[in-house]
Order: sequence, then C-alpha cells, then structure tokens
Amino acid sequence: MNCPIPHIDPTTIQLSHGGGGRMTHQLIANLFYPAFSNPLLNDQHDGAVFDCDGARLAYTTDSFVVDPLFFNGGNIGDLAVNGTVNDLTCCGAKPLFLTAAFIIEEGFSMDQLRLIVNSMRDAAQKAGISIVTGDTKVVDKGKCDKIFINTSGIGIVPKGCRIHPDQIEPGDVVILSGPIGKHGICILSSRENLGFETAIASDTASLNGMIEALLDEIPVHVLRDPTRGGISSTLNEIAEAAGMRIVLEEEQLPIPEEVASACDLLGIDPLYVANEGVMIIIVREEYVKRTLQILHRFPEGKDAVAVGRITEKIPEGEVVLHTYLGGNRIVEMLSGEQLPRIC
Repeated sequence: MNCPIPHIDPTTIQLSHGGGGRMTHQLIANLFYPAFSNPLLNDQHDGAVFDCDGARLAYTTDSFVVDPLFFNGGNIGDLAVNGTVNDLTCCGAKPLFLTAAFIIEEGFSMDQLRLIVNSMRDAAQKAGISIVTGDTKVVDKGKCDKIFINTSGIGIVPKGCRIHPDQIEPGDVVILSGPIGKHGICILSSRENLGFETAIASDTASLNGMIEALLDEIPVHVLRDPTRGGISSTLNEIAEAAGMRIVLEEEQLPIPEEVASACDLLGIDPLYVANEGVMIIIVREEYVKRTLQILHRFPEGKDAVAVGRITEKIPEGEVVLHTYLGGNRIVEMLSGEQLPRIC
C-alpha cells in the first residue's frame, strides 16, 4: 500500500490524548490503514464516498471526548453534530442522517445530559438533518470521564462532484472561510489553573448550508475542516496527498487579536490551534472572486479570505509560510499533541 508517511515501527508509537499530530498520523498510516486496507479507506478522505444503486453516498464517523463538556459557544453535544456534518460536507455531500452513541459514566448528572441532548437536537435541526438511531452504554464510575459521544453520518453526493486533493493544480488558491484558532483557545481558556481568561467563543457550527450554496456554482477542488492540528497539519496532509507545495501569506491569515494574544502568552503557534467552524477551500484562481462573494453571504463565511496558493508539484508535498518580513519558513505538521481533548 502506498502511504504518504515514512514507515516506522508501530510498537514505538506512544499513544496520547487528542489527535491531529504527526504521531497520530503515523499511527493511522502504519497500523490502521494496513490492517483495514481497501479502496475506500485508502482514499484517505474525511469520509468514505461510494456508489449504491445509482446514488453517490458519503459516510463518516467521529468520537468526541472534549474537556470541559461545556464551553463558551457550545458543548460536547452540538460539537458532535457539527463535526460530523462538516466531515460529510468536506466530501461534497449533502448530509442527511446521523447516528448518536453515548458512553456515560455512572452518576453523571441528568440535568447536564438533558442539556447536551437538547443541544444536539437543536444543532441537527439547524443543519437540516435527523438523528435516526443510536446506542447508550452506562459504565462504572471511574471507567469513563463523564460522557463520550460517537456520531456517524451519511449524505448524498451530487453527480459530477468530486472533492479530493488529486484535483489540485498549480495556481489554485487556498481560501479560509473564517478566522482561525477560536475553538482551541476557547477550550484551553475554559480549563482550570491556566492563568488567563478570555471571552472568546468556540466557532463550532455546521457549514453544510454555506458549502452547498458554493458547490451549486463553483467546481471546488478541496474542502477540509482544520480541526485537531489546525490549518498547519491539515494543509500538510493535503500537500502530501496532492504532491504539491502550498505557500501561505502570513499577512493574509485571519487570526483574531484575542487568539493571537493568548497564543503569544502560552507560546503556541495559532497555525496549530484547532477550529470547529472553519473550512479550507481550494479552487482555481478564476473562481476566487465568486467563491468569496458566496461565502460572504453567510454568517459563518463573512470573514472568508484567500490566504495562499498552490505553486508547484513537489513529490513529498510541502507547506511554506511567506512571512511579514519577506522571508519563508517551512510549516510542518504538528509533531506532538498541543491541545489535548479539544473535541
């Protein structure tokens, strides 16, 4: 099997909380891909896209273990719905149905559970989907940290729509649908004993309505939601899969002042901070103006901006940041787990 990650001995991988870093990427490439290898999985997308009785379907699954469960702008419930809806959207699909499975620690508050379930209901209604089946397990106290949620989703992909890094061409432009780093900094600031406070809210949101409007007009090459590992790790995955060099313009990156200040205080690069309501969109240059016009019609896309471009083919893929000072630096995939349990 052809994997974009160099071979390592899987027995040397040390598992950690969170995800989105190079070690997690290597674990997936060296253990899960070889074990479960098949054409759909090997496509390495946010979900599997396949034909079924003449229909083109997308299917995805995700688990949510965020700490804390409740944060400014949302909670684990609407995060679970929004995250799965967005993964389907990244496949070019119109999300239709979700499943929800709950692993609940004995003694967990019924009032909090009700708030979580109601927020899932509201998020599903806002996204225009239905939660149609699920499962509930209660485990002994101490065997689970309050509550974990798994959601799976299925959607339908319009005919002629193919979203994949192999569509990328030199000259394509990279667009961010909104400001970056808000979710990760929100979660970090919600935890105890960190020494700072910020009123910044998570950007968690379902983006399917906005992206559906975009796909109605624009032949998009790539859609990805830069969650764990931030835009740096996600763009590195895209660059490796496509065999392309991506050059970002530092002065164009939409980093909110509150995020930049918190990152400076904590010594964190905002390029590696998680997002839950932002989409990376790659289109041909001729479609950039119209793409931004469409995105700006939606609250979630009102601050959308072009931040870079695909410059050339390079077998191993590469992401480069063109800095304010005129120099260039390589932007690598997150090597560790910077913000554990952010989703």
